[in-house]
Amino acid sequence: MALPKLKSLYLWCLTLCRFNLRYFIHLAYNGTSYHGWQIQPNAASIQETLNKAFSVLLQSEINLMGAGRTDTGVHAKEMYAHFDFETTFEISNLVHKLNSFLPKDIVIYDIIPVHEEAHTRFDATKRTYEYHIHQFKNPFLDDLSWYFHQHLDVDLMNEAAKLLFNYTDFECFSKVNTDVNTFDCTIFEAYWKQENDHLIFTISANRFLRNMVRSIVGTLVNVGLHKITLDDFTKIIESKSRDKAGFSVPAQGLYLTKIEYDYISK
Repeated sequence: MALPKLKSLYLWCLTLCRFNLRYFIHLAYNGTSYHGWQIQPNAASIQETLNKAFSVLLQSEINLMGAGRTDTGVHAKEMYAHFDFETTFEISNLVHKLNSFLPKDIVIYDIIPVHEEAHTRFDATKRTYEYHIHQFKNPFLDDLSWYFHQHLDVDLMNEAAKLLFNYTDFECFSKVNTDVNTFDCTIFEAYWKQENDHLIFTISANRFLRNMVRSIVGTLVNVGLHKITLDDFTKIIESKSRDKAGFSVPAQGLYLTKIEYDYISK
């Protein structure tokens, strides 16, 4: 066989044998300067910023898939995203380069090789959020916590939070006109903790609806203000009506703090 034909056959075989390797990215970010995770027209997003960094450093077009979407101004102490790439690379070296290239409000902790079917969004078994409230004015927390100075009955708010475990349908706390197949979520934990003049609400579930945590917090704040009773809180959930639930608290107090996968140990 002529040499050109052998070369063509070799290149054809390489094309057939080429396969993508999948990687998870473990990262965190301060969401103050971004219009959420997802790419937005004419607005800065976490996803777009990361896509650009990875594409430049790997010299190939990279499009990340995130474990979920955070809204404008929402933070993530822990987030995962994944991408596919055709060749291996030195992980520690790429992590170092990424952290030098990215803006100061985004950090890459690690890049993890995973099996080819692994998916950051669909494989997550548990997600945890925190909502932070400071009750004494603090200029250093303006973008990191919600300043709310009125007295709140934290014990009553915790009683209301326990009622969430009795339900799985949380349509009343979902953003309206959301394209989802189900409003069912399994709540694993939900509680308030007070640390001096700082209140933290922690909630974990297998999944969350759009704007769900901020709506739950707003409704619980109404319980803490004695504007609604525990019975009212139950009726709101059972109504499945967003109009009956409380206000949506500001974004800056919300943090995605943990995402869990069966095949990733920490």
